[in-house]
Formats: sequence, structure tokens, C-alpha cells
Amino acid sequence: MKKYDLKVKYAQITNLKKAQRRRIEANVVPNLLNRHFNTPQSNQTWVTDITYLIFGNQRRYLSTILDLHTRKIVAYRIGPMNSLELVIDTLKDALSIEKEVYGCVLHSDQGFQYTSLQYQRICQSHGIITSMSRKGNPLDNAVIESFHSILKKETIYNNQFTSIQQYVQSVIAWLDFYNSDRIKLSQTKSRYVFI
Repeated sequence: MKKYDLKVKYAQITNLKKAQRRRIEANVVPNLLNRHFNTPQSNQTWVTDITYLIFGNQRRYLSTILDLHTRKIVAYRIGPMNSLELVIDTLKDALSIEKEVYGCVLHSDQGFQYTSLQYQRICQSHGIITSMSRKGNPLDNAVIESFHSILKKETIYNNQFTSIQQYVQSVIAWLDFYNSDRIKLSQTKSRYVFI
């Protein structure tokens, strides 16, 4: 290869991936939540994540933001791809619904969407403080992980769907039920109430 001055092309790709990884790692922020999942007031701490919805060989992605005080979903979006746009649109929806968010902690994992400059800038411009789970520690984001698990158990496993569209409609209906009628443990009192 030296004799003919040939160079390996994948080495350039590897260097590009290393540069991207360094950029993402530079945007990782400390874990401010530290598994303290109870907060005394609304819009003090939100948690967010993406999960997949699978039917047959088709997928959709659900991005959600949950308030740790009320345990309600602040905003959600369902899209065909696990993308930065999906997360940004979910965040923008939350900001259009909740206006008093200055100082709110928004906790996520270290996914590429959450470490992106665009996501970080939107949070900063609204006074939101970002927090991220430690690498490889899903327990740091247990509330939203558990929420997604319950959602899947109560939608896909209890129904006979014939299409991904039916599944998505079932998820949307369940999210409405979850926010309006499902019993949750109140943060202010140690009893079950409708919230």
C-alpha cells in the first residue's frame, strides 16, 4: 500500500466518529436528579426519554416528558424515526403548554438528541437546567423508564391490533387516560388520588 500510496478510507470515517463522540461527550451534563424522584411542586423537575412502539416489522418512536410532582405527561410526540427533531418538537410542545419553567431541571439519558447543541440551547434559552443519567445507568431515569414499561403492558399486550396505526391510536388514547383518569400516588399526601 505504501508503494502505491494507497490509504484506507475507513480510517477517515473512524476519525470522524471519534470527533463526533468527543463533541457529544463535551455536551454531557452532570446528574442533578441523583434518583430523587419526588419533588414538592410542578415544573420543578421533568424527566424525558424515547421508547419504541413495535408492531410486526414496523416501528414508531414515542418521546415523552413527565413532571415528577404530578406524574403527568407534560408533552409527547410519536414519529417514524428516533430523531433530534422528535425530541425538539416534544420539548417545544411542553414549553407551549407550561410557561413557568425557569429553573426546571430536565433529566434525560445521554442520547444523541439530548447532548445536541440545538436541544441544549433551547433549554438554556428558557432557563431549563439539563441533567443526564450516568452512562449505562437506566435506574437514574427509572420513573420515565417505568412509565414506558406500563404503557406497553397496558396497550400492546392487552389488545389485538391489525396495524401500526391502530397501535399508535391506542397509545394516544392511553396517554389521555393516564393524564386524566388513572390513579397516581400524590406527591403531597401519602394516599392515592385522582390527578
